[in-house]
Amino acid sequence: MLCSRHTIGLASPGDGWVTRSILLILTCVLLTVGSALGERVTDQFLQADPNRVLQFPHDHGKHSDFHTEWWYFTGNLTSPQRDFGFQLTFFRRSLAAERPALDSSWTARDLYPAHFALTDKTGNRFFHFDIISREGPNLAGAAQGDLDVRVRDWSVKRENDKISLAAEQGHVGISLILTALKPITLHGKKGYSVKGENENQASHYYSYTRLAANGTINLDGKAYTVNGLAWMDHEFGSSILTEDQAGWDWFSLQLDDGTDLMVFHLRKKDGTLEKAFGTLVSPEGVSAYLVGKDIEILPKGKWKSDVTDALYPAEWIISLKGTDTVLEVTPAVSHQELAASRSTQVVYWEGAVNLRGSHHGKAVKGSGYAELTGYAHSMGGRL
Repeated sequence: MLCSRHTIGLASPGDGWVTRSILLILTCVLLTVGSALGERVTDQFLQADPNRVLQFPHDHGKHSDFHTEWWYFTGNLTSPQRDFGFQLTFFRRSLAAERPALDSSWTARDLYPAHFALTDKTGNRFFHFDIISREGPNLAGAAQGDLDVRVRDWSVKRENDKISLAAEQGHVGISLILTALKPITLHGKKGYSVKGENENQASHYYSYTRLAANGTINLDGKAYTVNGLAWMDHEFGSSILTEDQAGWDWFSLQLDDGTDLMVFHLRKKDGTLEKAFGTLVSPEGVSAYLVGKDIEILPKGKWKSDVTDALYPAEWIISLKGTDTVLEVTPAVSHQELAASRSTQVVYWEGAVNLRGSHHGKAVKGSGYAELTGYAHSMGGRL
C-alpha cells in the first residue's frame, strides 16, 4: 500500500477550501496511478525524445508536459567544528497531462514533494524530513524558463551565476550559495538518458557535477559556517521505470584530482542487474559517456535498517575499463535511510560517501553521494 494515514506536511490554502484529507487522497492517486494504470497514464504525457536539444537557462525550469521531474542537490561540507553532508530534492509530479479547464492560480495540475536530509559526519548523526504541497500561491511551484522552485519554505533559485538553496525544519537548517566550477554535463546521448534495455525507457538528464558551496548550516541552535563541493541533477521524463524493475544504485563522485563521475545501474525484481550507465567528467569539464561493460559496480558489505529491516549494500568497488580506475566507496555514516512517509511514501538510502583508489593509475580520494532504491520496496511502475 503506497498511501498511509499521515497528513503532516501537507499544505492547503485554507480550512474551508480543501481539506488535508482531500489532498492526501490526491497524493495517493498521484503515487499509485502509474502502477495501477501503467502505460495508459504515461502515454498521455510527453516522452523523452533523443532528438531534443536542451537549451539553457530555459531547461532549468519545469516541464509540465512530462509526468515526473526532480531537481536534486547534494554535497559534502566542512566547517572548523564539524563535517556535514546534505541532500535537498524538489520533485514535481503531474496529476493530469492536460492543462486544467479552469484558469485559476488555485488550480492544481502538479504536486510538489520535497526531501531534505543532513548528515552530521562528525557526530555520526542523520536527520531527514519530507514535505508535500499542491501547486499554488505561497504553497509550491516552479518557474518555466529558469531554475526557481519552492515547496513551502524550502527553495532553490538561480540568479546570474549563483544558485541559492534554503531549507529549515525544526532544529536543522541549511542556507547555501552554489557556484558552478564546470559547465553543464549532458548525460547519455546529449541529455537523452536511457534507463534500461528499451531505448524508449528514458529521461532528459543533465548535471552540474562540481559546484563550490558556501553558506551556513544550523543544527541544534548553533550556526556553522561551511564550504565544500556540491552536485546538482535535473531530470524529467514519463517512462523511467517499468513494472519488472525494482530500483537502482546511483553514485555521484568527486575526486580530488578534479574528475567527477556519475554511474548507476537498475536492478530487476528477480535480482538480476541491467547494464550500467555513467558519465566521466574531466577536470576541464569534458564528458565521456560510459555504458555496459565500461562500468563495474561491485557491492561488498551490507547494512540492515533498524527501522524498516531493509538490507542495503554498504560498500562498493567501482571500476572503469579503459581509464585504469578502481574506487573503493564507503558510507560516511551507515544509517542514512529516508522513509518519506509524509510525501512520496518511498523508502530509500541516500547518503554521503567517501572514496579512495586510483584513476589513470594515480592515487585519488574524494567524496560524493549514493542513492539506493528498491531495497525496502519495489519502485517498479512508480516513476
